[in-house]
Amino acid sequence: MRAIGRHVSKLSGYAPALPTPFDSNDRIDGEAFERICDLQIRSGATALVVCGTTGESPNLIDAEHGELIRIAVRISDGRVPVIAGAGSNATRHAVELTKVAEVNGADAILSVVPYYNRPTQAGLYGHFCEIAASTALPVVLYDVPSRTACGLADETVARLAEVPRIIGLKDATGDVARPARLRPLVGTDFRLLSGDDFTALGFIAQGGDGCISVTSNAAPALCRNAFLSLRQEECARAQRPALALAPLTAVLFREPNPVPLKYALNCFGLMSARVRLPLVELGERAKTEVAGVLARLCDEHSASMIGKIGDRTSARQAAMAS
Repeated sequence: MRAIGRHVSKLSGYAPALPTPFDSNDRIDGEAFERICDLQIRSGATALVVCGTTGESPNLIDAEHGELIRIAVRISDGRVPVIAGAGSNATRHAVELTKVAEVNGADAILSVVPYYNRPTQAGLYGHFCEIAASTALPVVLYDVPSRTACGLADETVARLAEVPRIIGLKDATGDVARPARLRPLVGTDFRLLSGDDFTALGFIAQGGDGCISVTSNAAPALCRNAFLSLRQEECARAQRPALALAPLTAVLFREPNPVPLKYALNCFGLMSARVRLPLVELGERAKTEVAGVLARLCDEHSASMIGKIGDRTSARQAAMAS
């Protein structure tokens, strides 16, 4: 494990779940991915999370996983840790993806609850123990029952927290009370990270350590300011960025992630809005809605956004055309 890997054990704050940019030939757009990685680090990201749900991981082949991880590691250059999605509903494949992440320089892996199979809690425990035993990297569990049709029970999380190398949980259940329940079971060092932008600040207020976020891709400074205000126990001060983030989060999840996010980043001139089937790009009405929210945020919080609206796609013009 490289030295930066130690930093993952104290991970907090907002870490973007990065989308995967594609070019006109449906290949990974490496230049666009380099740009977004660097921008996020310079905007205060505490880690880069690649090849997750937002990165369209089900539509990536293993070689593309490795390519994205290598780019993120090179651009990070030790500034922040790189956490690589390495999950699968087949334990053997999850182990293979974990090895891809390790050989390509990731600092930790994010391993999702097996989807579609609907295993028992005993099966989930065995699955994650097998993955942890296969690697020297820290492992962050990922509980997202809305996508997997299966969830980790609190007691299973507590058991897994005792397994060497399993260091945290990305919780996308939307249960803001979960940190208060889990903390006595897992101890203070175990990382409790929200995976749900709608409830992330409530999760953090209840003892969570941070958020692996979709919204922070577009508004990193707003997310950081809200987090820091909560950390300093200034709840009233956190309200302003939280209120600003609410309409952005709503519009980014109006259609399947990462479709609206990619369009939003396209408005900033950062990447193409292209997605891979079975996902499809936004319709015109949804584009206008996203553009309108971005235009208002750029007017009111320009310094907190990932960039300025690009010439190619003017959010203001799109909003005015609605």
